[in-house]
Amino acid sequence: MQDTRPIRELIACQKPGWSLEQRFYTDPEIYRLEIDHIVMRNWILAGHQSELAEPGDFKVVNVANESAILVKGQDGVIRAFANVCRHRGSVVCLEESGNTRKFTCPYHAWVFDTEGNLIGTRAMPDDFRREDFGLHAVSLDIVHGLMFICFCDDPLSLEAAKRDLSKPMAMFGFENMKVAATKVYPIPANWKLAVENYQECYHCAPAHPEYAKMHTLMLDDKKLDRVQEHMKSRWDACGITDVEFDFSNTAAPEGQQGYSYSRTAMFEGYKSGSRDGEPVAPLLGELMDYDGGASDFGIGPFSFMLAYSDHVVAYVFTPVDQQNCQCQVYWLVRGDAEEGKDYDREALTWLWDVTTYADEKIIVDNWRGVRSRYYRPGPFSRMEEPAATWLEWILHELRRVPQFQ
Repeated sequence: MQDTRPIRELIACQKPGWSLEQRFYTDPEIYRLEIDHIVMRNWILAGHQSELAEPGDFKVVNVANESAILVKGQDGVIRAFANVCRHRGSVVCLEESGNTRKFTCPYHAWVFDTEGNLIGTRAMPDDFRREDFGLHAVSLDIVHGLMFICFCDDPLSLEAAKRDLSKPMAMFGFENMKVAATKVYPIPANWKLAVENYQECYHCAPAHPEYAKMHTLMLDDKKLDRVQEHMKSRWDACGITDVEFDFSNTAAPEGQQGYSYSRTAMFEGYKSGSRDGEPVAPLLGELMDYDGGASDFGIGPFSFMLAYSDHVVAYVFTPVDQQNCQCQVYWLVRGDAEEGKDYDREALTWLWDVTTYADEKIIVDNWRGVRSRYYRPGPFSRMEEPAATWLEWILHELRRVPQFQ
């Protein structure tokens, strides 16, 4: 029987610690509320500042029905603009990235400079003022070299994240990294299922044999504590800071975007996420040796980073529409590392390429089952607590929608 309860009641009746009711994935109105009140109001990782090294360098980032141009102006400042012409709304930039001194709308040839100013039009009225029709700004901030955008004018602050993440991010040298590879993985499933999947490692052993043989996150707490000790004993010699915190989502200080950091041991014999466990790139930042661990960073609800001692893998999950999403993966290495000499791209990307393809399959299978008439919510295991917490945050944000107050 079709669930026809009002959305307010659906939210109120959701059982804590259980997966969501079917309509949270299939109802178009719930999806619209998520876009307007969650996705567009939180920061999203848009890459690394090294991608826009020279004046005129640009890239386009698409999230749901919005598109942003990130560009380094001729004045050396990185800005973000809505990829929407101020004339009649055409998309302005059709290329994914490049270098330019101006953006020309392909519809009626209005021209904008790299600072977003309208500098060229044709046959406009005598009283037309170009200065009134520059590109709309999109909120942009840089966290230790990582570029974040937000599609609202009053986003949450990133200052607490910058402050508390300064030591661990300096340890890896985030500001001096570069993007060695990036890839977009389309996932034909509701976007929440993709983030839920990333948040838990209950599925890691059966779904990811390559990952499972080197990472210890699928162990229970007692076993994990034992393997952690060997890693921690090497921290001083490796130059690794003993710090851990979780201010993600609802735990974040008032008015601040959520953020988190922790480090977890790998199984003995593994120094990095590679086929043989050996490093695939030079040591990062201030690190002096390999401790046999990997660090997890989170900034906002959609952007996650796994930092090995020699490279970083960043995951960004964004919706495309109600039934489709995408995962963009960035592989970052030390800024002075040279491809072919210091790292091989295929060796660098191997683990998280094969893992992401495997994730895509299980997420799509999950989506097929969630849409079935036989789907009913089920209880989360202890190993799925991060996914359960993330869903509680989604519900918390939906309860704050003005119409549900």
